Amino acid sequence: MINKLKQYQDDFDLLISKVSSLKELAELRSKFLGKKGCVSLMLIEMRSLSDDQKPQAGKHINEFKKNIATLIQEKTQVLEKTSDQTSVRTEGFDTTLPGRGNSPGSIHPISQIMDEVISIFFSLGFRVEEGPEIESDFYNFEALNIPKDHPARDMQDTFYIGEEVLRTHTSPVQIHVMENQKPPLRIIAPGKVFRCDSDISHTPMFHQIEGLMVDENLSFGDLKGVMNSFLYEVFGKQTKTRFRPSFFPFTCPSAEVDIECVMCSGQGCRVCSKTGWLEILGCGMVDPAVFKSVDYDPERWLGFAFGLGIERIAMLKYKINDIRLFFENDLRFLKQF
Repeated sequence: MINKLKQYQDDFDLLISKVSSLKELAELRSKFLGKKGCVSLMLIEMRSLSDDQKPQAGKHINEFKKNIATLIQEKTQVLEKTSDQTSVRTEGFDTTLPGRGNSPGSIHPISQIMDEVISIFFSLGFRVEEGPEIESDFYNFEALNIPKDHPARDMQDTFYIGEEVLRTHTSPVQIHVMENQKPPLRIIAPGKVFRCDSDISHTPMFHQIEGLMVDENLSFGDLKGVMNSFLYEVFGKQTKTRFRPSFFPFTCPSAEVDIECVMCSGQGCRVCSKTGWLEILGCGMVDPAVFKSVDYDPERWLGFAFGLGIERIAMLKYKINDIRLFFENDLRFLKQF
């Protein structure tokens, strides 16, 4: 058996020296190490040996097998390297082809509108304030004149986290600020808000900017002036606006602001339900009950507040008909901005 192993080794050394491709090497490997290869045949022959001869024979067969495997591995590395070099030399390179540069990134349309809105109010003298996204019931509702039995709570589909809530608007930031700062105030509170709602015009998470101005001798006329200045900057000075009486528990009197439909220029279409107008934001004079909750003297101080949805402004400005497009991360959509 030892002589046969030496003969196999000589045969293998001769054959591997002639191998010039990975395919030929795979065939050689199968011939010696495969299920029907030389090593398998030697193991079968070993069964006929006496018990005294088997250990020594097994040792020689294993050494032969390891040596074959090592030589095949070394040959594989040589052939792979040679193959790569040959491929590089033979590959053609068309210098007229355009480059494969990385696609440039861009700011998300929601972030673009958020930055634009903040910039406009900053130019009007408002400063940015932020607050927590998880609020107590007091800050999210009661301090804003929405007690537990108030019907306005039915308007807010709220996510509850134990005794706390995911804020349904950024108005609680106004309460935090008024608790810690004395008037006059002129602030905006941008951020994420959460409600149990989802369709083509609503998402469970969206972005709002709430605004608050507190000073002596403020009037609803001051509120209208600020709102109109803002809307003219966003949609153009040709934009027509109107204020409709409405109800919000934390403002009185309250109003909803409409702009002339950007889709049909006021002629009436499906988007504006044939009215020629689109609701854009809510606003009003701060209710005295809110001032009392933060120890402001409602006899001395007056204020107005407003709230607007960033997604709604983006949809109207860019004429987008499905709010879910903002969150699907489709590059074909995002690259347009």
